This record gives sequence, structure tokens and C-alpha cells, in this order.
Amino acid sequence: MPKPAATPSSQMSLRDWTMLFTLGLLWGGSFFFSAIAVAEIPPLVLVLFRVVLAAAALHIYLAVRGPSFSLALPLAGSFLVLGLINNVIPFSLMFLGQTEIGAGLAAVLNATTPFWTVILANALTEDEKFTTAKLIGILLGILGTAVMIGPGLLTGLGGPVWAKLCLIGTALSYALGALHARRFRKLPPAIVATGQLSASSVIMIPIVLFAYGPAALFVGSAPVWAAVLALALVSTAFAYILYFSIIASAGATNASLVTLLVPVSAILLGALFLSERLEAFELAGMALILLGLLVIDGRIFRRPWQRKAS
Repeated sequence: MPKPAATPSSQMSLRDWTMLFTLGLLWGGSFFFSAIAVAEIPPLVLVLFRVVLAAAALHIYLAVRGPSFSLALPLAGSFLVLGLINNVIPFSLMFLGQTEIGAGLAAVLNATTPFWTVILANALTEDEKFTTAKLIGILLGILGTAVMIGPGLLTGLGGPVWAKLCLIGTALSYALGALHARRFRKLPPAIVATGQLSASSVIMIPIVLFAYGPAALFVGSAPVWAAVLALALVSTAFAYILYFSIIASAGATNASLVTLLVPVSAILLGALFLSERLEAFELAGMALILLGLLVIDGRIFRRPWQRKAS
């Protein structure tokens, strides 16, 4: 049996921060892959392939490298809940909401995930209680996201209330998923990622077959399938191993901070690979997000002797 994981600390280590920024980069890159794939593949079908291919890749990884997936079987019911609230519900709500509201507003509403996680963690856990620094840092991050979106946010403020509630529901579902994932801290992160994605696959297969039928499953050109594979293997399978590693070592609230980094990495990747111009308001927003993360971390604001003691 795996060794029990240590209780997560509110203070993130350099390793935790490195994993968090890497995860933000991977999930920011998922927008590129999704944009290519969704041009030819229906959104729910794309979600299905994302979780099925990622789950298959992780099962192969476990078969070759271990540990045995049998460790997850006694918790099958809990994994079904995790797959539902951390994949199926938020993915579906996000796609539904984005049919009526702009991507900028969607990004800001999704960036409220750490706020909801802090509130829920304070009420439901004993070791991830509310701190003023954490709340201030999260609010700075949400403000930074709004500034970074800039004019795109203003033009997307319209749309029906239900669509906006879908994105709030996405953030709440992610928050609940992060807190629910705490119960798997004694398991290796690769097992947790495999269990979640396997459960999501079990849920999604009948939904997609009912909605589209088998004929819709195998459409798309070669570049589209390359994007699907990248989305599944890099931005899902590997990314979720990092995500559950952060939850195990630093807690659900700290892991949820990745939603502040996703739009940053998406914009930076666009500037690097698509020759998109970085605007001043985007840089200002990134600076506010960075300030928020520094406030949450807290070490830079301590006196030198306090930093040495920590």
C-alpha cells in the first residue's frame, strides 16, 4: 500500500509552485488544441475523446510503470463522483455557457474558482481555513484576469443570466471537485488521475452515444486528430497527475489557483506561436495576477528573519 500523504501545508514549496505554473501552461495550451479540434468534432464528442484517450494512456502507463490500478477499485464510487463533478459537469456547463457569452467573460468567471474553493474549504475542512492574505491574493488574481481580458471583457458582458450562471456553476463544480479529491491523498497521483478519467469515460460514453450516435465519433482530418491526441495526452493525462500532486502536497485551495494562470499562459502562447501582439492591458493584468500569487505565498512580504525561520 502507498504511504499516507502528509497533511497539505498552506505554504507552498518551490516544487508546488513549479508544478502549478507548469499545470497552468498545460491547461492554457488546451485552448489551442480545443480550438483546432472543435472545428470538426462536436464539443461533447471532444470531451469524450479527451477523457477516454487520457484514461487509456494512463492505464498503459500504470501497466508498464506501476503501481497497480487495483488500488483504486475499492474507491470506485468516490471516483465516479470525482469524474462527475471535476470533469463531466464543469466541461458541459462551460461549453453550454460559452454558446451565449464571450470567451473573456467566461475566463473571468472561471477564474473565480479559487474564491469558491476558499469559501467551501473554510466551511468543510479543518486544515485549509480562510486567511486574509489568501482572499486578498485571490481577489487580486480575479481583478488581474479581468484587466488582462480588457476590451474583450466589455464586449462580452451581455448574454442571458443562465449562461453566466453556467460558468459560475463550472467554477463551483471545480471547487467541489478539488475538495472531494482530498480524500484520495493516500493514493499516488497517477492512480487518482486514472481513476477520475476512467470514471468520466464511463459516464460520457452513453451520453455521447445517445446524443450523437456512433457515426459522429470518427470524423475529422489528420491535424484535428493530432490536436485531440495532444489535448488528451498532454493537457489531460499528464496535467491531471500534476493537479492531484498539488492537491496532495499543498491542498485544494492552492491547486485551484491554476485557474488564474490558465488565461495568462493562453495569451503568452498566442504571442509566442501565433505572433499575436501583447497589449499593455494584458501585461498589466498579468502583473496583478503575479502580485496576487505573491500575496498568497506571503514570503516576499516577510521580514528577513521571518523568511529564515520559515
